[in-house]
Amino acid sequence: MSKCAAIQMASSPQISSNLLIAERLIAEAAKAGAALVALPENFALMGDHELDKVKVKEADGTGPIQDFLASTAKKYGVWIVGGTMPIAGDAPNKVRAACLIYNDQGERVARYDKMHLFDVNVPGTEEVYRESDSIEAGDQPLVIDTPFGKLGVAVCYDLRFPEFFRNMGKQGVEILVVPSAFTAETGAAHWELLLRARAVENLCYVIAPNQGGFHKNGRKTFGHSMVIDPWGIVLDCYKTGNGFACADIDRERVAKVRASFPVLNHRRLFCE
Repeated sequence: MSKCAAIQMASSPQISSNLLIAERLIAEAAKAGAALVALPENFALMGDHELDKVKVKEADGTGPIQDFLASTAKKYGVWIVGGTMPIAGDAPNKVRAACLIYNDQGERVARYDKMHLFDVNVPGTEEVYRESDSIEAGDQPLVIDTPFGKLGVAVCYDLRFPEFFRNMGKQGVEILVVPSAFTAETGAAHWELLLRARAVENLCYVIAPNQGGFHKNGRKTFGHSMVIDPWGIVLDCYKTGNGFACADIDRERVAKVRASFPVLNHRRLFCE
């Protein structure tokens, strides 16, 4: 059994300030016993404009945000799922929204690029998002072996595509980490509902770090970062502002639930 933490932030356009807050929260989570810590989407930058992320993009493998993740993981002896950060892509005017994973020695062990891009007019509001204007979509799901179990990553809008998670289920995923920046409107309607559904459908833990609060660009995010068990029970939730949800994750719990309720073995239709 290990303890995990879902870090919640209300990130600003100032990278240096965001990294200071992220380190403080990681340190507090580690002190609370967390061995696996997950940061939210856009933890290092919530810019004033959509293209701000392009101006601060880093080459894969080098840069101050990547250095921060590596050094912080090693300093506090924790695994870090690094939310998302802007990594240079193929197009000069776009980035990849990359989630980088570091082990407790500060070594990068995996990268996932957000696959589903949020190009949406939020119903009932004047909010319009066009992530594809500045982000290149990834094309490969990620499931890796960790000391905590088989871990898969999804980012924010990915959460709305259940077949995406079934693909990870075929790879034996036991823990889903979902770094997000859910809007206040869509979060109030669907955040917990979708997270608990993904946990129940796949009989796995869900660790969901979210942005939570008011941002200098005028955006409001929903917060309610949480950890959910394989039966859909919310083990901990941090509602708003900077902080974290923290709970135990137990591979034996996953195995017992799957053995006693073998729904994953009863499927008749299979996605590619």
